[in-house]
Amino acid sequence: MKLLSLLSTTWVLLATACSHTAPASEEQATPMGTPVTVASPERGTMEDAVELNATAAFLLKTNVKAVANGFLQTSNIKIGQHVSRGQVLFLLKTKEAENLGNIVNKLDSSFRFTGIIPVKATGNGYITQLATQAGTYVQDGEQLATISDDNSFAFILNLPYELTSLIPANRSVTVALPDGQKLPGVLEAPLPTVDSIAQTQNYVIRVAPGKLIPENLIAKVRLVKSTKANTVFVPRESVLSNESQSEYWIMKMKDSTTAVKVIIQKGLETGNRIEVLSPVLTTQDKVLTSGNYGLSDTATVTVVNKQPV
Repeated sequence: MKLLSLLSTTWVLLATACSHTAPASEEQATPMGTPVTVASPERGTMEDAVELNATAAFLLKTNVKAVANGFLQTSNIKIGQHVSRGQVLFLLKTKEAENLGNIVNKLDSSFRFTGIIPVKATGNGYITQLATQAGTYVQDGEQLATISDDNSFAFILNLPYELTSLIPANRSVTVALPDGQKLPGVLEAPLPTVDSIAQTQNYVIRVAPGKLIPENLIAKVRLVKSTKANTVFVPRESVLSNESQSEYWIMKMKDSTTAVKVIIQKGLETGNRIEVLSPVLTTQDKVLTSGNYGLSDTATVTVVNKQPV
């Protein structure tokens, strides 16, 4: 009986000991590290390019002028309105015509002489300036309005003179608007002047906008300096540096839980991509894209994005 009681007590102690040691072994089997995300290097073509500003402009603006001294009877336009060639913009009546009309009408009321002179648009475009209104007395040759010609719309590229050698290879460009729209454009001949201070030369870029683009809108234009095929590049956020930016490195996965520091030599940089000249990386490697800042060499990490990047 005593032997049975002793065996029972021993079994309970063993069971209790196992229950306390099991979780510890489980914790050791799954070490926790810094949460990180990873991506694989990619192979493809990269461009070394420069991004410049281009400003929307109407190159031809026509002034609508009074053809005689007199009063503007009516004004049929407003700022921003599109007008067509030959469209009546103003009706002008001279003092002489008004006096002559009164005399003629007294002699023959059926003649109905008005003496009204129509002022018409000389081209197609938008009214960008309106200097007078109905009831105003104007003089012969006085400016009444300004028409920005439809066909003269273009972007003006401000190109530093030292980059003019890029023009022959970049006649066809893409004009990127602030709203994300991209317009194909063609570079035309430069304007024959250079800014004396900035030393930039203006080039005309012709586009077909398909809609009204406001004058003075600033867009972006990329000019390609060189193209390099079969390059290996990584996301920009994966590349770290020291304070003086004299040394660059990435954190590369050595195994499923360990990241090691790898010193790299950079090449081209464009957008969110940086070329890695050395060491040799493959598309099977994994580099840290977040959680990498401040990590030491051979750091323990936990990858939180399991899907291919």
